[in-house]
Amino acid sequence: MMENNEITGPEPAENDDLHEHFRFVADKGQQPLRVDKYLMNRVENATRSKIQKAAKEGNIFVNDVIVKSNYKVKPDDVVTVLFAHPPYEMLLTPEDIDIDIVYEDDDLLVVNKQPGMVVHPGHGNYSGTLINALIHHIDNLPNNSSNRPGLVHRIDKDTSGLLVVAKTEEAMTHLAKQFFNKSTEREYVALVWGNLDEEEGTIEGHIGRHPKNRLQNTVFKDEDAEEKGKAAVTHFKVLERFGYVTLVSCRLETGRTHQIRVHMKFIGHTLFNDERYGGEKILKGTTFTKYKQFVDNCFKVLPRQALHARTLGFVHPTTGEFMRFESKIPQDIEDCLEKWRNYSKHVME
Repeated sequence: MMENNEITGPEPAENDDLHEHFRFVADKGQQPLRVDKYLMNRVENATRSKIQKAAKEGNIFVNDVIVKSNYKVKPDDVVTVLFAHPPYEMLLTPEDIDIDIVYEDDDLLVVNKQPGMVVHPGHGNYSGTLINALIHHIDNLPNNSSNRPGLVHRIDKDTSGLLVVAKTEEAMTHLAKQFFNKSTEREYVALVWGNLDEEEGTIEGHIGRHPKNRLQNTVFKDEDAEEKGKAAVTHFKVLERFGYVTLVSCRLETGRTHQIRVHMKFIGHTLFNDERYGGEKILKGTTFTKYKQFVDNCFKVLPRQALHARTLGFVHPTTGEFMRFESKIPQDIEDCLEKWRNYSKHVME
């Protein structure tokens, strides 16, 4: 008799007409966990009821076989969610959205992305993205390896700053190679909690999915680090100190998801107002009510993580010229910095 946590049918499902929306490979150390709970930890904006509905309708597969919501995920299981319709992010619609283009020629353009704008469509964000704006502005953008038109790299929704976009296949290949070879120049400014001990330094550590909170990434330093994450290197330098927070410049040697956010948290200096990584709480300072009110006002002025992609440099794919672009720190971060300057001047002295 088949136990109720086993696969529901002995034969692989006929899924030729279905479209893959999500795919996850269970870690080697995965403890047995119901597939609905497993997916809850991994799919952003998903609800338990939606996942259970997908299971009931036969849309959840493990190793290409339909499973019920109480199937227990085991190490190395390949968990996929398939539907009859293509993922919404594949149904790209051009949208007339204002974008700040700081440079453009026949091969590429450089965009200064505003905070709050998602770079490419994904679960829960199917319109209003930078790609929707780009395909309205330019016809026939080349697809990258993930079928995302023009994208050579990306920055997070609530991070502002510079991105290069390829307009031709040749430019895409050339620029992608530079990012892969770590020959591009990428500098960010970040406001972080705490007073750093050193004036400058380097953070190294493999970055991968957090084992307990799948919406976060984390640093692995144990002997299995290479299996659990990808090598990442961030160089930082202090720009300005305010006592309880510090303004730093971060130069990326690699480009992992959330790299600066994860690396700075790893050394004990979480980004200011970075909700996903705990920076929206008061991590340094006093217990005085006035201080709490001051920080709350800073959060209101800067309602996102304090991170801006300020400098971007690369070799032009056609001319061979090294090009460098700089974007000034946006007003919301500047307003927050001004508050901290005044506070540290009057209170920290």
